[in-house]
Amino acid sequence: MSTACGCGCGGAATRSPAFVRPRFFAGQLLTEDDLELLVRYVTGKSRLRNRSLSGPGVVCGLEVACDPCGGGTVAVRPGHALDCAGNDIVLSCAERVDVRALVRELRIGSLGADCGDPCDDDGARHYGLFVRYEELPVEPVAPYATEEPCPSPGCVPSRIRETYRFLVKRDGFGDHRHNPGTRLLASLGGLERADQARARDRRLGRYADALFTAALGPDRAVLFDASDAKRYADSLAWLRQSGEGTPAESVAREMTEHVRALASAVARFDTHDRAGQSRLTEDYPDLDGIANARETLRTSCRRLAGTDTEKVWPDPLHRSIARAVVAEAAARVAPERPDAGAPLELRLLAQGTPLSHALQVEFRADLSLIREWLLGRLEESPQVTDCSLRGTIGATTVPHLLPHPEEGDGGERLTLAELRQIAEAATALTAALRRFLTDAACATLNPPCADCADTDVLLARLELDGCDVVRVCSATRPQVLPGGAAYGEWLPKLYRLRELAERLCCLPVPRPRKPEIPQTGPMPRPYPEGLLSDRPPTGDLEQMLTLLLTPAPGETPPKAIHEQIRTTPGEVADSLRELAVLRSEVTGLTAALEGLRTQLGAARSQVSEVRERLPERLGPRLEELERSAGEQEGGSAAQSARRPRSGKSQRPPSGDPS
Repeated sequence: MSTACGCGCGGAATRSPAFVRPRFFAGQLLTEDDLELLVRYVTGKSRLRNRSLSGPGVVCGLEVACDPCGGGTVAVRPGHALDCAGNDIVLSCAERVDVRALVRELRIGSLGADCGDPCDDDGARHYGLFVRYEELPVEPVAPYATEEPCPSPGCVPSRIRETYRFLVKRDGFGDHRHNPGTRLLASLGGLERADQARARDRRLGRYADALFTAALGPDRAVLFDASDAKRYADSLAWLRQSGEGTPAESVAREMTEHVRALASAVARFDTHDRAGQSRLTEDYPDLDGIANARETLRTSCRRLAGTDTEKVWPDPLHRSIARAVVAEAAARVAPERPDAGAPLELRLLAQGTPLSHALQVEFRADLSLIREWLLGRLEESPQVTDCSLRGTIGATTVPHLLPHPEEGDGGERLTLAELRQIAEAATALTAALRRFLTDAACATLNPPCADCADTDVLLARLELDGCDVVRVCSATRPQVLPGGAAYGEWLPKLYRLRELAERLCCLPVPRPRKPEIPQTGPMPRPYPEGLLSDRPPTGDLEQMLTLLLTPAPGETPPKAIHEQIRTTPGEVADSLRELAVLRSEVTGLTAALEGLRTQLGAARSQVSEVRERLPERLGPRLEELERSAGEQEGGSAAQSARRPRSGKSQRPPSGDPS
């Protein structure tokens, strides 16, 4: 049973390895490796089932109660628990646990010194009583001599006893239960920025069709029908009866909606030519007094201009639309005729979606914010299943940003090219955001297999006064539930999520769609009701996100990103420090080795130069040695001729060059 994934945090592998079991056959030579492999295989499969099917927590028993004699001890009843690595922790007999000794052990381990009796502290203290799985080698035996080259190490343990030990902690009461909303938050990142992007996307979504319609038909009239005539009459009557002066905050919101409705009806009338306006006047007699309606609008806009918009509209997104309603109604629906130089703004106002210059500046910033947020989340999100989404967002051209007007709304006109660019970007990015949110929500329904750094199982929370245990609480400890502790708490919610997933996930990717407009005649456009109201978002996706992010009664809330940071265990921290020291030493040795290599290269270069120059210097010296050798040979021959012969060789005197 081996794995190439490395070990888990703390040195113990908790991720499922690649299982390998032994295969036996006749005539096979069995060794301790074969038998050990069989034990590891069976044990690993058992831990895998415990970890994946049940999850960590208390299975049964293990009740913690006050000791009958009081003091700093508690009684733990027999029971069974599973840690997050899948180990079985079994207490077969009741035990008395000395909490005072455990507190002292905790202090020594944390401070590195024994600071005396921990009972001297004043006030109540709270700890968690945990149980930890441990293995203890027992029953050593002396192995028989083998043919191995290494001598026998002596007695070797022949059994592994599965045991446990108790400990206390001041913190680290980690909850191993998994809430799908936690995984969704991992994909969305910070919930505040995600909410900003979603809110701006919803506002752009209400304008997207109107922007496209105005861009496709800049010279087309907007259809005026009976519903517009009724809205015209109702809003005009309400505004005429609203009184005078600056309206109260409670009245200003409703008044703004009536101004938008009346301005939309008047603007629809103004998009028609004279012949069309004459036909509308014949069909709807109330339009005969449209000049008075324009004057009522101007009066209402002046009254609304005196209100404190920040108090009336606390939401800045609604506030911008409300200001655009007042500004566009006053500028585009004049007492005589609308501004002929702004047909695009007039057609947007006719559709009930006024777009002032200030609001257009905000739309540009919103598009840039949504695009940047989506690209950032695609870089960091662990669950990306729409493989073409990154390319779609990258290919979307966002209009360049403009400075926000300091006073008033400015006199800038919206060009057709700018309107089309904003409409194209808004349609593409709203569809891309929906695709990303759909994938992120659907991915939460797949249970993750995660490693755990802390395998301790919480049994109870203890309250100490001095060193006396005064309160024991076991109600909030993790409990193994049917179907696994990880998902047992939100199992009733899962059925509704699965139903939504069938209608939402694994379907064709939604693509941006432009509104269909007839080729001839006035353009039919519905009036958007509640543009300024706080309507809750609807649809399967919004229901799914609400279920995931809104905890039910008794459900563990989803954990934000910053709450998922785990403290590194002490042994891992020590190992990391030792590893850092080793890395620095290896770096120094590498630098020294590079220096030696450089010196060796220089020495080799010098040797090559010496070899090249050596024949030039040795030539004259060899000739000189040959001449001196010839002269010595001639002198020796003459002396030999004069010397008498003898059977014994005579040694030449010292100093003789021969």
